[in-house]
Amino acid sequence: MWLYYLKQLMESFPFFLKGLWMTVAVSGLSLLMGTVIGGAAGVVRASRVPVLGKFLFAYVDFMRGTPFLVQVFIIFFILPEWGLHLDAFTAAVVSLTLYAGAYICEIVAGGITAVPSGQSEAAKASGLNWFQRMRYVILPQAMKTILPPLVGQYVLLIKDSSVVSVIGVTDVTRVGWFTVQRIPEGLMVFGLVGLLYFAVCYPLIHLANHLEKKLRSDFGGL
Repeated sequence: MWLYYLKQLMESFPFFLKGLWMTVAVSGLSLLMGTVIGGAAGVVRASRVPVLGKFLFAYVDFMRGTPFLVQVFIIFFILPEWGLHLDAFTAAVVSLTLYAGAYICEIVAGGITAVPSGQSEAAKASGLNWFQRMRYVILPQAMKTILPPLVGQYVLLIKDSSVVSVIGVTDVTRVGWFTVQRIPEGLMVFGLVGLLYFAVCYPLIHLANHLEKKLRSDFGGL
């Protein structure tokens, strides 16, 4: 019987690959936009801009203080009551982007503030403007602090993307739920789901380690 279910699972493998592609698409778009939003927000927050700082503080605290599932429900089920209708894929990307942006904002802001203030003051004394100080002095040093938790956040986001299956996105987790109704071997089915997530996240972890070593080598003297 076990071999029979295994054969059926292998016949369903192309559907798992389609689900994995959906997971990668949702996660990839969210990572890209979340990095842009979180990076910009982190720079602003570290710069201590009064009005924007309070807004970002409220945004980050709300996103970090509420379950991601609740955020998904608000965007997919509550926003339509206010006239903003989003399909499942768009709602998933928007939810994950806002979620990632909040955490990345904190990571970037923490990395920038970890750079000794003397570095910025020396650059300012050299005649560099704010943008040049960020571009050539602060951010290169801050990347040593930012990169490891940033890539760790990417891995967490890919795993958290499984939550969006509850609003109908046919990612690899949802394919697993469909399959387990036909193949009553939960360990086998979700073991495969876990392996597919691992196949995506494991290279990313190695990439993070490689980049971390490279940055330490490039900026080891700073």
